[in-house]
Amino acid sequence: MDLVQTLVLAIIEGLTEFLPVSSTGHMILATALMGIQPTDFVKLFTIAIQLGTILSVLVLYWRRFFRSVAFYLKLIVGFIPAAIFGLLFNDYIDELLESPLVVAVVLVLGGIILLFVDKWFLNPKIDDSDEIGYLTALKIGFYQCLAMIPGTSRSGASIVGGMAEGLSRKAAAEFSFFLAVPTMFAATAYKLLKYFTSGNSFTSDELVTLGIGNLVGFVVAVVAIKSFVGYVTKYGFRLFGWYRIIVGLAIILLWYYGGQNLNVL
Repeated sequence: MDLVQTLVLAIIEGLTEFLPVSSTGHMILATALMGIQPTDFVKLFTIAIQLGTILSVLVLYWRRFFRSVAFYLKLIVGFIPAAIFGLLFNDYIDELLESPLVVAVVLVLGGIILLFVDKWFLNPKIDDSDEIGYLTALKIGFYQCLAMIPGTSRSGASIVGGMAEGLSRKAAAEFSFFLAVPTMFAATAYKLLKYFTSGNSFTSDELVTLGIGNLVGFVVAVVAIKSFVGYVTKYGFRLFGWYRIIVGLAIILLWYYGGQNLNVL
């Protein structure tokens, strides 16, 4: 990857990681459209730059991480389903990650759900993520597992799951951010372990690429999180639903009219 490609992917990661539009799906599509070969390092890069976005949550919500031990226990409980399913289905997930068409179809289906989700959950009972119980945290963790299907969106699945369990938009979004910390850290650590145990190592240029990617992802994610919480609290998810549908249909049309025979798709 060159510098421009690195910056583009980092910006996409920072913008989409905490929005219900699927950061993984956008990364897959972006690498395909830019003609980036899916080498072991490229696959690792798209996961490892999540560390920068994790840091954005810690910086913006650092006070929450010093309130109580219960806060951490709830995150662990919510993380357990993803840990189990991730280990069981990791190889199958990796196969799906190579299919832009799967991403496109799931983007459309998820978009349709987001068009109506605001009408489904009109009377939230919990407006503060600190009020979430352990069982609720576990249930949201199971919703998060849906994001293992590329194009679903980890944040989207956990936010909708939170709203289904009685959380307000704001509380569901914030808990989704917090739950991302152990989930994304574990995913990155696992990919790094597999990368090194497969006999790979980093060149100096690759280390610089990872550093730039994480730094840019961090800065962009800070802006995205601040903007998203305010917007979704006031206006809901319909805009994101339409965005997913438009992008997904565009990819499906491109694939149908020749994309399956092109390197980009």
